[in-house]
Amino acid sequence: MRKPSGGFRGRHRKVKRKYELGSPPTLTKIGSEEKRKIESVYGGNIKVRLKEAVYINVCLPDGVVKKVKVLDVIETPENPQHAKSKIISQGSVVKTELGLVKITSRPGQDGVLNGVLIK
Repeated sequence: MRKPSGGFRGRHRKVKRKYELGSPPTLTKIGSEEKRKIESVYGGNIKVRLKEAVYINVCLPDGVVKKVKVLDVIETPENPQHAKSKIISQGSVVKTELGLVKITSRPGQDGVLNGVLIK
């Protein structure tokens, strides 16, 4: 937060409290079998983190959803290095048996891979 003069306001706390800490990124990869991790988060809720993915739910232009195999990661706008190391995140373009698919879900937050067919 900045002051009207443009300078920063002072920090309200020197050290983060335990409940203010985040968690490291999940970095979902293409694997030979599905691997999920269930974590408990703030407020007693749970998050399902997808560690390795094999299949993706693809929404076709006519509204039908099919479960198909993920073959490769083509592009990751978030970080170009992720495409080279086959890391999947929201917005990534992956190659499947049906063609190119754009990821619409958040695999590190939801535990599933959903996407829409683009070609």
